[in-house]
Order: sequence, then structure tokens, then C-alpha cells
Amino acid sequence: MAGGGLPDGGPAKKALLYEHRFTSYFAFTCIVGALGGSLFGYDLGVSGGVTSMDDFLKEFFPDVYRRKHMHLEETDYCKYDYQVLTLFTSSLYFSALVMTFFASYLTRKKGRKASIIVGALSFLAGAILNAAAQNIAMLIIGRVLLGGGIGFGNQAVPLYLSEMAPAKNRGAVNQLFQFTTCAGILIANLVNYFTDKIHPHGWRISLGLAGIPAILMLLGGIFCAETPNSLVEQGRLNEARRVLERVRGTKNVEAEFQDLKHASEEARAVKSPFRTLLKRKYRPQLIIGALGIPAFQQLTGNNSILFYAPVIFQSLGFGANASLFSSFITNGALLVASLISMFLVDKFGRRAFFLEAGAEMICSMIITAVALALEFGHGKELPKGTSVLLVIVIFLFVLAYGRSWGPLGWLVPSELFPLEIRSAAQSVVVCVNMIFTALVAQLFLMALCQLKYGIFLLFAGLIVIMSLFVLFLLPETKQVPIEEIYLLFENHWFWKNIVRERTDQYQEISNG
Repeated sequence: MAGGGLPDGGPAKKALLYEHRFTSYFAFTCIVGALGGSLFGYDLGVSGGVTSMDDFLKEFFPDVYRRKHMHLEETDYCKYDYQVLTLFTSSLYFSALVMTFFASYLTRKKGRKASIIVGALSFLAGAILNAAAQNIAMLIIGRVLLGGGIGFGNQAVPLYLSEMAPAKNRGAVNQLFQFTTCAGILIANLVNYFTDKIHPHGWRISLGLAGIPAILMLLGGIFCAETPNSLVEQGRLNEARRVLERVRGTKNVEAEFQDLKHASEEARAVKSPFRTLLKRKYRPQLIIGALGIPAFQQLTGNNSILFYAPVIFQSLGFGANASLFSSFITNGALLVASLISMFLVDKFGRRAFFLEAGAEMICSMIITAVALALEFGHGKELPKGTSVLLVIVIFLFVLAYGRSWGPLGWLVPSELFPLEIRSAAQSVVVCVNMIFTALVAQLFLMALCQLKYGIFLLFAGLIVIMSLFVLFLLPETKQVPIEEIYLLFENHWFWKNIVRERTDQYQEISNG
């Protein structure tokens, strides 16, 4: 529960006075701001499809093209195990993890909008360069620019949405980021399905169309308001109050505005936010929000399926067009799941979605491993019944991931951090997420080649570990004001002894 040991007049009392009404301005701001997720989603969806297109492989990776069409027994699991090809995918994520630290400084000093605009421009430049690529070097440079866009966007957009949203609806609003990510994946798969039939440059269309979500994100960054939290942090108090009144739909925002000013005073006292994040009183936020959840999100195995869904389905014996179509259907599950989570996560809570969906994901991975162990890897296509089973199981796995670790992997970290460390901590979140995204992208096909069906058992084991992590260490954050989340740790059975330093600090301020 959110209750806890602050004296009268502290933030816990003011939170009861928060008011908000739904307004069209608030809806427009959040929807347009959330378009940043479409960058990440479109790239996730388009990369795997392009790397399975024959025209693309013949032009840049002829060795992979030849291996793909050999149909030898020893290459059933290993057709696409080519590190330069996977570098095409993972270079973006290595770039993103570096750029997110530049984004942290910009987000803190100039606001969330500044990072959104810079990210959109970088992504747009990368899309243009990739579409015009004549050699591998141009492809990789384009991917690095795309990575810069994702580094800035993923740093700023989740913070933007969490700070704009009222506490009671923060889960649904923040998951607009995941929804636009899923929509981007789905659209990318549909684009790949049609451009695969356009020879010999259909892949250029797929990569170039990434410029569209970049333009949408740029427009969002230009026309949407800055968050009240960021405006207060920059000392623009009058403007902050006007924006807060407008997004809350009421003039009665004094309680929330005072909390924002109180949080900003703490934030301005922090000279080195990255060093501050390492303090004992922020240990739960560091371990759960900055390190654990973003790493675990990638270790579910879902992004491996999203990156390489067309490749996986081709390896499983589906035709080229059938594989892209199957990926389109699978990613439809991701979009449906994000809607389920968006409408229900503030009712049932974050922990319930993590744990219930985790059990389904474990079962799906085990079934996939058993089916492949019995039927796959002998130089022949899978039996039709087994193929249908695998598509259904992967569909169910994505449905479970899409309402749990997918959206909550961004929502929960963005709501855990107090303002004084929020921008720096979000950079660590993106950095850790991108490190594991890049590692999974770079190593998954090699691991699939070496471990074969065992890779899915490995993912099942990891999901067991992360479910226990949530069960024992993550408190429920639904409907708790973002500037009061620290109270949950002060009342948590494990964390309360670790963060007691912060409680003592507030008591000293009150008594003083």
C-alpha cells in the first residue's frame, strides 16, 4: 500500500487533494507524445523482414543468401548465423545505449521535448541513409543514426507520458508508448509483406518508410507542451502551472503543484544525478527499475522472436511470403495485448500482469522446445500440424508478453524514480535495455545454431527467475502518485530497512 510515515503536510497528505478531469488537450498531448514508440516498433518489425528478403541478401550478404537456399541438414538451425548480418540489426542498439546518456543531459537541462525533437531528426537521417545504401558501411552508419533516434526517444517519451498522466490513469497513459511500438511492428510487417514482392529494391522502401514515424514524432515534439515537472525543474513556474491546469482540466492544482516544487527543490540540490542514483536510499529504484526490469524485458525471448520472426518461420519451413504473413499475424497479438494491458493494468495492477503472463510464457517456451526437439532439424520441413502448433504457441506467448513485460518493462521503471534522479535513471534504463537488446540481437542466431531447441528452455528458465524477482521485490504501484512512489519501499518487507535513510531525512526536515 502507499501509506507511510511522513508527517502532516507531507506529500502523502497533498496527494489526496489531487484533482483532474479528462480533456481533449490532454488526450492530444499524450497520443502525439507517444508516437515516439512507433520508431522503436517500426525498426523492430522491419529489420527481421528485410534481413530475410532475397534481394537484400544478394546485394549485401551473398554468403547468407547461398546458405539460406542450400537446405542442408546441418544448417536447419544455422542458416542465418552470420555475425555481419546480425551486426546490421544490433548496431542500432549499441548506438542507442551510448546516445541515451547525451539524451539524459538534454532531457534534464532543456526538457523532454528537446530530446524528442533531436531523436526524431536523428532517426529521419538514418532512415534516408539506409534507404539509399550502396554498401554495408552506409547501412551500418544509417543504423547508428537510427540508434541515436531511439536512444533519445526511449529516454524522453516514457518520462513525458508518466509526468503528464494523473496518478489514477498513469498505467494506461504510459502504455500508449507500448501501443505505438506494437502498431509500428505490425505496420512494418505489413509493409515487408508487400515490398518483398517488389524486385529488386523493395527492401529500400521498407527501410525508407521509417522516416514517416520520425516525421510524426518530430511534429509531436514541436507542437506538444512540455511537462509541468520539467518546467518546474527549469524554474519556469508560471508556465508550469498553466500547463498543469490545462492537462488536468481544472484550476484546483495547488496540491500537486506544491509537490512538484518540493520535488524540484530536491532535484536542484543534486549536482551529480548519476552518482546520487547509487546512494543507499535509491537502492530499490536502481536494482528494480534501472537494472532488473529493463534487462529482464529482453531476456524473455520475445524480442528475439520479433527481430527474427520472418527468419524463424522460414527456418521452420514456411515460404518467404508465408513467413512475413505469419509474422504479421503474430504481431497482431502484440497489438491486441497492449490494448488489454492499457485498459486493465490500472485496475488489476502491475504485479498481477507480470506473474500471470509469466506463467503462460514459461509454458509456451517449453512447448516450443519440445515440438522442435521432436520434429525439427533433420533437413526437412516441419509437419503441417507441428507448424500450426508452433504458430499458435508463439501467438499465445506474444499475447502474454504484450500485456506484461512488453509495456510494463517501460511503465514501471518510468514511475519508480523521484524527480532528482529521474532523467539520469531513465538513461540507465534505456542503456541496460539496449545492451541486452543488442546482445540478444547479436547472439540469438548463434545461440539458436548451437543450442538448437535448448534456447527456448533457457528462456523459460530465465522467465522463472524474473517472475520470482517480481513476486518478492516489486511493490504494487498502481494509482500511486509518481512523487510518492518512494513510500512503497519504506513499507516493503525487504526494502524498508535499506531505504530508512530517506525517512530519517524527511523527519529531520519536518522537525527543522
